[in-house]
Amino acid sequence: MRLDKVRKKFVLYAELSVFILLTVLLSVINVINFTMVAEDADHMTEMISLSSGKFFKEETPPENSDSVESKKERMKKFGMMGPDSPEMRASLRFFTYAFDKNGSAELIEYRMSALTQSDAIDLAKTLVKESTGWTNLTYRYRVYEKDKKIYVTVIDQSRELLPSYRTLIISAIGELLVLLISYLVLVKVGKSLFKQFEEADRKQKYFIANIEQDFKMPLTVISANTEVLERKNGSDEQTKAIDRQVRKMTGLVKDLGALAIFEEKDMTITDTDLSAVMREFTENQKQVFEAKNIELTADIAPDITLEGDEQALKKILSELAENALRYSLTKTSFTLRKQGDRIIISQANDTDLPNGSVDQIFDRFTTLANAKDKNTAGLGLSYVKDIVKAHNGRVSAKVVNGIFTVEIAL
Repeated sequence: MRLDKVRKKFVLYAELSVFILLTVLLSVINVINFTMVAEDADHMTEMISLSSGKFFKEETPPENSDSVESKKERMKKFGMMGPDSPEMRASLRFFTYAFDKNGSAELIEYRMSALTQSDAIDLAKTLVKESTGWTNLTYRYRVYEKDKKIYVTVIDQSRELLPSYRTLIISAIGELLVLLISYLVLVKVGKSLFKQFEEADRKQKYFIANIEQDFKMPLTVISANTEVLERKNGSDEQTKAIDRQVRKMTGLVKDLGALAIFEEKDMTITDTDLSAVMREFTENQKQVFEAKNIELTADIAPDITLEGDEQALKKILSELAENALRYSLTKTSFTLRKQGDRIIISQANDTDLPNGSVDQIFDRFTTLANAKDKNTAGLGLSYVKDIVKAHNGRVSAKVVNGIFTVEIAL
């Protein structure tokens, strides 16, 4: 994965973490805030219910007032501005209606300006079968039974809720501002943080490119001298061994170079007839597999096209073939099919590997234990993984009942 993508993911995940933490924190604060307003309202409606629907005067406390927190305890908890404060008693806006068993309404107390008495009685009728809660977002109600009548007390908490709603709005605006600021900071920090990694990556690619050039010359000289010796003295086991190793080293050097310079931006995206590409590829590979005593079969669905880099896709098939030659015992099959909106390329070999996932084969410099050719750098399938990711696909490998399968979804 290119480092600019890693940097973008770093910013995205960090921003997501900030968003989650802020949302949780501000949600807890606002929930507690609204809960406290509801508790104050419930305390007042409970006091009113003990006075049969009227807010009792301080000198005449209601009967059974022991069931409510004492004024002293409430004053310790809320101070002079709490629900038991004289100011709150004087300014409380509420109404109470009592309903007999026939549904007839009796006005007990009306200290409300936001609703007319007609609107108030209509609202009370809708709450007769309720218990305690909110209505119209600003009214807290309590329904209770006393003297064989059902009482409905509704208090207006709009004034008390206003600071809570303002806190909610400020929290939302504050969260957006923090997210914006954190995003700008993370982008700046991300560039600074990943600059050293990008420089190291650039040096690594430069180093590999130099190694490729440094190896090419001596390999070319060795190959040329081997040819001279064969022309003079004929071919023997020594010259054949040298030739094999030179070709192997040349292939490894090419893989190293390709692995170092591969970038998504270098791909040429065209409409590629993948069916034709695979058909031609498997036909060309048959003799190679036959020379290794491996049966090669192909099941290729017709007219499957893909928007991608044709040369990169051919490289995928080439590496899969190399993988098959390295791990197959007696047979290999290639499959191309359409599954939903995905194109599936499969390569299956018989093998002596145990069952399970072998996705580690796509890691760089990884070779499984049963590979026929141990002198390999283990870069081919890692290159396949890079190409597949560049095409927004995924790749996996597993062994089931002696069948090693590589599957690519594009």
